[in-house]
Amino acid sequence: MSLKERIKGAPRGEAERPSVSYRASNTAPPMPSTPAYLSERFLVMKEEVQNALLARIQNPEELDRVQLMGEILALVNSNSAVSPMEKDALAESLVNEILGYGPIQPLLDDIDISEIMINGFDQIYVERRGQLLKTGAVFRDEAHLRAILEKMLQFSGRRVDESSPMVDARLPDGSRLNAVLRPLAVSGDSVTIRKFSRDPFRSQQLVEMGTLSANMATFLEAAVRGKLNVVVSGGTGSGKTTTLNALSAFIPFGERIITIEDAAELQLQQDHKVTLETRPANIEGRGGIPMRELVKNALRMRPDRIIVGEVRGGEALDMLQAMNTGHEGSLTTVHANSPRDCLSRIETMVLMAGVDLPLTAIRSQIASAIDLIVQQARLLDGSRRIVRVAEVVGMESGVITMQDLFEFQQTGVTEEGRVTGRFKGFGIRPRHSERLQAVGIDLPAMLFEEAL
Repeated sequence: MSLKERIKGAPRGEAERPSVSYRASNTAPPMPSTPAYLSERFLVMKEEVQNALLARIQNPEELDRVQLMGEILALVNSNSAVSPMEKDALAESLVNEILGYGPIQPLLDDIDISEIMINGFDQIYVERRGQLLKTGAVFRDEAHLRAILEKMLQFSGRRVDESSPMVDARLPDGSRLNAVLRPLAVSGDSVTIRKFSRDPFRSQQLVEMGTLSANMATFLEAAVRGKLNVVVSGGTGSGKTTTLNALSAFIPFGERIITIEDAAELQLQQDHKVTLETRPANIEGRGGIPMRELVKNALRMRPDRIIVGEVRGGEALDMLQAMNTGHEGSLTTVHANSPRDCLSRIETMVLMAGVDLPLTAIRSQIASAIDLIVQQARLLDGSRRIVRVAEVVGMESGVITMQDLFEFQQTGVTEEGRVTGRFKGFGIRPRHSERLQAVGIDLPAMLFEEAL
């Protein structure tokens, strides 16, 4: 169904406008422990089988999972020291060690886990369905953790060592990885892995999950198709990248898209796209390509849309200039706790570019470049919500003015600790309605009325 049909064909008050009441359980199922890794006997048996496997097969990592499992089970079955209860666990552990990322591979495979936090080799936590839980998985020692970390970094070509003890990278499945080594991480090497769905969420799925309302989704689709410049604002882990992916799905397939990220993690569905990724300096401190250079270069690549994964420095100025010079419909994210804070942060980041511009000129650039701010938040129960959609109206007396179009209104917390509330409109028709009408998108006033 087309955008117009969906807007005009949805009767007021019907099921396409969901009433919001979140009652999912606050207690996530317990994480499976991994007692095998804590057993010295198990580790000895594992090493024996691994040595026998290497003696039999020179490059076991070249086998697929089924073939490798068969070879390992053949060796395990011939080892009388291995009890029947231990055979499957031993084979699975070795396959994960050779083809995967050791003890955290089952966590990476678990679709209910959204984040993995390694605080030293013997403490691994996860976020599962919005709740933080400690797992039973551990590494043998810090050397084992370092070896697995190096293996994870091979895909992106990044490095981490004593001379460069911090790194941002991505895994083959698109997950984002951050690592900080000793002595910066005092309690032990720290690794954080932000997982993303293999199939990115569409807006309809986010509506069903309660991230936003159907009216908000319809308006945001119209905004992206109508080439409004949109900034997704929010704190760490609030779901900005997920929302950015959902918004990018509304970009027509006939447009050329350039994405710019520190570590490529956006999952665009369009075929005509170019993904650019920053590059850190080498061990001699040379060869680094920062995001600002990529934004400047993207303007020479004939883009219809520019998507910057996250603006965090002087590239904010180049992004604003791109939005103001014929590259409408650009999308980006910013770390901020409210739409007003988002504008203040962008001001600060423009000043980081080292240009000598008066504050009034910077604010004028921001007001003319940015059309919408979508504010995302992670609530107390771990759920993610779009809590506000604000439209940038213009400048008055040197101050950027905005008007709120939608918000999430919290009504309480259940006994289970779940946040309840509803999405509401402010009954205000956007200033950009005429601009949308010019491209054939007519938004009825009922779309912005307060939900019943």
